[in-house]
Amino acid sequence: MDPKTYFDTELQDHAEVLAATRETLLTPFLKMLDVWSDCVTNGGKILFFGNGGSAADAQHLAAELVVRFIDDRAPIAAIALNTDTSALTAGANDFGYDDVFARQVEALGKPGDVVVGISTSGTSPNVVKALEMAKSKGLIATALTGRDGGVMKDLADPVLIVPANSTRRIQEMHITLGHMLCGALEQRLKLV
Repeated sequence: MDPKTYFDTELQDHAEVLAATRETLLTPFLKMLDVWSDCVTNGGKILFFGNGGSAADAQHLAAELVVRFIDDRAPIAAIALNTDTSALTAGANDFGYDDVFARQVEALGKPGDVVVGISTSGTSPNVVKALEMAKSKGLIATALTGRDGGVMKDLADPVLIVPANSTRRIQEMHITLGHMLCGALEQRLKLV
């Protein structure tokens, strides 16, 4: 495929996924905003985690909340669990990679905190186990995923399932939705 055709095709595909996201995700988006807002208002924290590009999204969104997204404001308690390389490598070595996020959720989470598991497939074993741990400890399990939601659709509520099968399109919508949640949360809380 020549570069111009590729350029046009990729942007057209992105536009179609964006339109489908707009049509299907308003209700779970608003529910996610309510969950995040209630958590922060009640003194809780938001724990993000994922693998690969989803790990980058987790780190990105946690930073937007802790530092700022648009407005100068008080910090919002958030952390990306995938950024602690010592905990990840020790956990993987001692318990196995499937348990690295669950172990951190068990150690750091408290009832009322929100976890945000991010997986484009909805089937990443370490994300799934962390959502299960969160629920067992009284945390609120939420997720960003794609495709058919995988097993995560039954473990998280709310869950934002991007209506696409392409990993890159799902990731594009995850960061877009994440930015929108950060902006809407700032507007709702008006933290100073």
